[in-house]
Amino acid sequence: MIAIHHKEKSFSDKWIQYCQLYHVPFKTVNCLNSNIMSQLHCCDGLMWHWFQYDSKAILFARQLTYSLEQVGKRVFPDSMTAWHFDDKLGQKYLLEAIGAPLVPAHIFFSRKDAMVWIKKTKLPTVFKLRCGAGAINVKLVRTQQQAEKLIRRAFGRGFAVNDRISSFHDRTRHFQRNKTLKNIFHVFKGLVRIVYAPVDDRLRPRERGYIYFQDFIPDMDSDIRVVVIGKRAFAIRRAIREGDFRASGSGLIDHDPTKIPMECIKTAFDLNRKLNTQCIAFDFAAVGNDIYLFEISYGFDPKGYAACPGFWDDALNWHEGSFYPEWFMIEDFLQTIAGRNT
Repeated sequence: MIAIHHKEKSFSDKWIQYCQLYHVPFKTVNCLNSNIMSQLHCCDGLMWHWFQYDSKAILFARQLTYSLEQVGKRVFPDSMTAWHFDDKLGQKYLLEAIGAPLVPAHIFFSRKDAMVWIKKTKLPTVFKLRCGAGAINVKLVRTQQQAEKLIRRAFGRGFAVNDRISSFHDRTRHFQRNKTLKNIFHVFKGLVRIVYAPVDDRLRPRERGYIYFQDFIPDMDSDIRVVVIGKRAFAIRRAIREGDFRASGSGLIDHDPTKIPMECIKTAFDLNRKLNTQCIAFDFAAVGNDIYLFEISYGFDPKGYAACPGFWDDALNWHEGSFYPEWFMIEDFLQTIAGRNT
């Protein structure tokens, strides 16, 4: 018996579909209830797709995972998969430790040290918050004045977790590229959110007390997102926004596998053997013969990969055909439980 925390438009939609289709015993639970431990008493494992902007999950999802693992229950995502989720500071140290080709990152925990470094470094550089998705909290720093302003703010009033103005501009760009009623609604929704912050935004504390810079990689026209789930990998190429330097969240996706450098696929498998995760997405830049890694994440939007024509196995063999990433997740999860119970 497995437990699934169901949230619409999350991985759980396909997890439940899989259980119903293949007659896998499961029950839906609510991880936000105080009695979640008693809900899980008869279950071998828990699957919960929690998001980086879910203020409630941020408070305790990792702690719940640790607690369940302590008594021998399986969890997706497990600790190795999720402890560094949406935490670029943690990822910096982890990826440096395993020798990943990480784009050099520089973290400062004092205003003085940051000011000294920025006066000596070559600009432009890239400012990031430790959290956030879709490149919302990412800015290209071109001038000394701009950098110093960010440093003062980082050690002063800090930054909101979700930059709603940048999000609104992204929604506007999506509408200009694809003028649909759905995108009109998204623009209107983004405008409303500038004035009335969503509850989750209001509950999250401001980011302050540190500043994070990452070296700027010139001559990029796209990035490569490789997702590894167990012994399978699939990938997309994301073009950089027009007049911008960011690819994540652009919505400009190319699913042609011939445009994916095989070195990215090989490196993703190699790194995941060291990370030992259930599911991980790697954001690479491929410039000339070199590849660089920006960050990692267990979470992603499956809609962006629906047109992938196949996947690679860990021997780098290509398997043609459509698939559901969420089914890969639950198949591996069930095999892990079965292996423990034999």
